[in-house]
Amino acid sequence: MSAPILAAHAITKTFGSTPALCNADLSVVPGEVLAIMGPSGSGKSTLLHCLAGILRPDSGDVVFDGRRLSAMSERERTLVRRDKFGFVFQFGQLVPELPVLQNVMLPLLLARKSQRAAREAATAVLDRLDLSGLHRRRPGELSGGQAQRVAVARALVGRPAVVFADEPTGSLDSLAGEMVMDLLVAAAREQDATVVLVTHDARVAACADRDVLVSDGKTSEDPFAPATGRDEMSAR
Repeated sequence: MSAPILAAHAITKTFGSTPALCNADLSVVPGEVLAIMGPSGSGKSTLLHCLAGILRPDSGDVVFDGRRLSAMSERERTLVRRDKFGFVFQFGQLVPELPVLQNVMLPLLLARKSQRAAREAATAVLDRLDLSGLHRRRPGELSGGQAQRVAVARALVGRPAVVFADEPTGSLDSLAGEMVMDLLVAAAREQDATVVLVTHDARVAACADRDVLVSDGKTSEDPFAPATGRDEMSAR
């Protein structure tokens, strides 16, 4: 078994007087697809945001590739998020004024890649996700499923080490959601990226190698989940 690429160790997080996480533990190895499940308000999105360095836990450590995110400055965490992480949110959060191609190029341009390099990389990932005919459309001209696939393309274009997906199919019907998940997992596997996704949908979690349950801010392994490993995943 590989060493974890990302791990949370006894992290706690409180908002005001409301505890969101209570000594939560989690680890994920390189190339693994991990689903974080739990009811609304259980703390699963807070856990994801701590893992991604968006929130700093009140106590405990989050370690990415041997580095303590929780000990980094805000600037250092911003650079890690820019260079090492990709994000897919429930409603895509595409820039409405930009066409599809430029939305996907944006992370690379923010990382100071050249226009040419960014365009080539964005075109390649859009083609891989069967979006080659949509380069000039704006987000308002896309279906929900198309927009979320563009969001997946934007998350993957920088070849991140970890992709975080927060309810990535929550705004889609079942058919579009299944397509988005199939494409996300397949593209991440091609790039050997780790995926950490939050969902309350068992059908989405079935795309993962392993499930972690969050309840009242605490984590536990799903006792009914299959053993971790790509062989089990490919057999589904």
